[in-house]
Amino acid sequence: MQIFIIVFFIALLIVFITIMKVNTFLSFLVVSLLAGMTLGIPLNQLGNSVKTGIGDTAGSLTVIIVLGAMLGKLVAESGAAKKIASVLVTAFGTKHIQWALMITGFIVGIPLYYGVGFILLVPLIFSIVYQYKLPAVYIGLPMLAALSVTHGFLPPHPSPVALASLFKADVGLTLVYGLLVAIPAIIMAGPVFARTLKKIDTAPLELFQQHEKDAYQEPGIGNSFFATLLPVFLLILLTIIQHSASNAFAGSALFAFISDPSVVMIVSLAAATYAIGIRQGMSMKHVMDIYAHAVKDIAMILLIIAGSGILKQVMTDSGVSAELAAALQKLPVHPLVLGWLIAALIRACVGSATVAALTAAGVILPLMMQSHINPNLMVLSVGAGSLMFSHVNDAGFWMFKEYFGLSVKDTLRSWSIMEMIVSVVGLTGVLVLNLFIK
Repeated sequence: MQIFIIVFFIALLIVFITIMKVNTFLSFLVVSLLAGMTLGIPLNQLGNSVKTGIGDTAGSLTVIIVLGAMLGKLVAESGAAKKIASVLVTAFGTKHIQWALMITGFIVGIPLYYGVGFILLVPLIFSIVYQYKLPAVYIGLPMLAALSVTHGFLPPHPSPVALASLFKADVGLTLVYGLLVAIPAIIMAGPVFARTLKKIDTAPLELFQQHEKDAYQEPGIGNSFFATLLPVFLLILLTIIQHSASNAFAGSALFAFISDPSVVMIVSLAAATYAIGIRQGMSMKHVMDIYAHAVKDIAMILLIIAGSGILKQVMTDSGVSAELAAALQKLPVHPLVLGWLIAALIRACVGSATVAALTAAGVILPLMMQSHINPNLMVLSVGAGSLMFSHVNDAGFWMFKEYFGLSVKDTLRSWSIMEMIVSVVGLTGVLVLNLFIK
């Protein structure tokens, strides 16, 4: 009976978000309170479920997500992203320009939130389209596929970081495994799939103009790559050290401190502040203004993550999580596939990849704990599912349609299928890794 109650309230959540257009955080909050009362949580304890859910979910993530947003905003504002793109386009030449843009999207997409990355890189796509007289969708889709994959699979993006926290996964290992899964997904959904889209006509908006240059210099090639990729290199290096059985340092208190993702992000942001900020002539006030705007950009994402934590906690406190795990275990479906499927279905209903991933996590979490599935792989499986079925209720769908001047039919044919390929190839990669990782 409790399972049907949860299904009803998840459906109600979807109705609130998609049909009634209620703010996502408020939807989570109201639905969670109603679900808690219906499931029999005493009213004098329901407030504690709300506070615990917010604290457990958002508490460990806020620092990482906020610092990641600051780093991404600085990479964009300083011109480092543009520098990386120009270097790669020059290196690959016009014949392989798709691959140059794909790699640009991948590198820039690691620290940059998806919406910001999209707005930043679309003008670059069209400047190349106009310069070399190339089909816009054919050229641009690989870059946007790379952005989508980093958003769904790789820390420090909010969704994978939140999933890692919920599933008690290792952020460093999730990043390493995520890179292994991401590369084939990007290639298949990007350059390979885009070959079928050369004949799609576009009528892009005429707003791809640079802002007036501020009184500071763009960073050099070395500084641009250094500042953008430093957190990735640090997390991978520390993960290798941590899993080296012969390294006594990996078990020390000092290593535990410096390998914490929050500390890694603080160090990375401090290095970037100097390398592509102060060193290029920015004042400290200007850099801090960039960081303030970055926090405003991701404030609602933090609230959505916190809201999902309330629903998860209500399910736990009511005992429905244990009942749900027992029911799911009876299904003849592998837990990794089930996590992907639940996220995919919610994504189709609500449009938001982040909401889909976090809602699915609350449903699949008890099963994952009982079935002893590798939590890092579950992060990637749910992340892959959250990218599936992007259509007319997804803001990214409409951004792509309007910026590229496409019909709904051509947007479905290009953008929606690209997201499906990313999702399916991502799940396939996770299942392959599961054969070798226990």
